Amino acid sequence: MSLLPKSPKARRRLTLIAAIAPVLVLAVGLTLWGLRGSISFFYTPSQAEQAKPPPGRSIQLGGLVANGSVVKHSDGAVEFNVVDQHAADHVVFQGDLPDLFREGQGVVAIGAFRPDGVFVAKTILAKHDEKYMPRELAEQLKKQGEWRGDGAVPSYEKAEHP
Repeated sequence: MSLLPKSPKARRRLTLIAAIAPVLVLAVGLTLWGLRGSISFFYTPSQAEQAKPPPGRSIQLGGLVANGSVVKHSDGAVEFNVVDQHAADHVVFQGDLPDLFREGQGVVAIGAFRPDGVFVAKTILAKHDEKYMPRELAEQLKKQGEWRGDGAVPSYEKAEHP
């Protein structure tokens, strides 16, 4: 008994699949192998503490800039701590900071840990808080009576709850 189908059409399809599958697997494998160095993982300080990424591996470290931790040096270097609810990491950065960078604000630092555990950032990205809204949209919502940015209750909630 033969494992191949009896139909010539089915045999051609099976042969075609058998020829294409290894080529496809090889292409995917080579792509993943080529990208292995450019994949950047995102960690919070707690996750970085648990994962212990090897020194020199490029990662993204995200969290809040700890209040009172920013130290600016005369040579343009900046040191600060990135914190989450359970851990903190010391970050060193040489360069210009984004305009939105400040204590208590969310940041993403792209760089790598040194062997001594200090994170050396190559890039700092400041994040808007979750309340950020473009000015035009805020003005439109204020005109419609739907603005809640300053704690005001929208007009439809006033109507439902006198």
